[in-house]
Amino acid sequence: MYFRSIRAIIGHLSLILVLVSSQIGTAAAQNTDPFEHGWVLDANNSELRFLSIKKGSVAESSSFATLSGLITETGAARVSVLMDSVDTKIDLRNVRMRFLFFETFQYPETTITAQLDPSVLTDLHGVRRKFIELPYTLTLHGVTAEQSARVAVTLINNDRVAISTTTPIALALKDFNLEEGRAKLQEAASVDILPFGTVSFDFVFDRAQPGTPPVLSTVTAAATPGAAALETKGNFDFEACKGRFEILSQTGNIYFRSGSARLDNKSVPLLENLYDIVRRCPDLRIEVSGHTDADGSETTNQRLSEARARAVTNYLTNKGIEASRIVTVGYGEARPVVPNTSPENMRRNRRIEFSIIDG
Repeated sequence: MYFRSIRAIIGHLSLILVLVSSQIGTAAAQNTDPFEHGWVLDANNSELRFLSIKKGSVAESSSFATLSGLITETGAARVSVLMDSVDTKIDLRNVRMRFLFFETFQYPETTITAQLDPSVLTDLHGVRRKFIELPYTLTLHGVTAEQSARVAVTLINNDRVAISTTTPIALALKDFNLEEGRAKLQEAASVDILPFGTVSFDFVFDRAQPGTPPVLSTVTAAATPGAAALETKGNFDFEACKGRFEILSQTGNIYFRSGSARLDNKSVPLLENLYDIVRRCPDLRIEVSGHTDADGSETTNQRLSEARARAVTNYLTNKGIEASRIVTVGYGEARPVVPNTSPENMRRNRRIEFSIIDG
């Protein structure tokens, strides 16, 4: 009886030692392979924020609603941001940011890529949180730049990790060709905006399932441009329509060949967004107006402005918008927005505008 009890105790101790050894072995494996199976972004619990300053001291914080991303088994990381999902908490401000600043119809996606060094994170399972300098590549508004940020890597539990900025990242707008967009925003909102912004992020990743390692090429914009815009679905009310036509009139992204009324192909992204907005304002009649600079004769400019406005109207009617809803007008050089005193001013005066016809 005594010996049987001793044997039972020894058996229990052996089982405990086996379990402890198993856990130690698992921890050791995790220590040497922090990216085992890879990681997938938990978009619902991740944030990418940017801060802008207007009127000298008024800070506005905005974010993006649609993110996707992953970290591969080798530590290669990629996060994609759908720019149409910019969220300022105000509808028309979102529209200004999309059309005037980020030009999401041309640049729908921003990407962040990085290579995490496994050797630096082998002890993450033990220390739980590490601060590292992380070089990364940012592609924003058609510009790719190499950057570096101090980040905290936190192991929340064995299957969940967070990577967060420890201090905001400063971005100069001129480095990403966003100065023109800043000027458009300033004019549209009648405020001064500082020529830089700060970005911070808090990305949360879950460990991928064994046998399904994430692949970088699968990370891309989660929706087509416009589909993830934070706005009312379906038809717009009058104020939403009016505000959108005013903003579209300020984009300057409808292009024609010099002296011609033939639409350039690079106009298509904005025209597609225009069509979507006209379609979602079904009870309104729209004026499409053409304007030119003062170069050339008044007669020639008048004819050119009419032909260019008609080209835009034809694009809409060919897409199915009823011709009876559109009035096409050319104003020639009669309504400049700025004096025709420089090439830049003349470029701004060559434009297509949209407005709602009352009654």
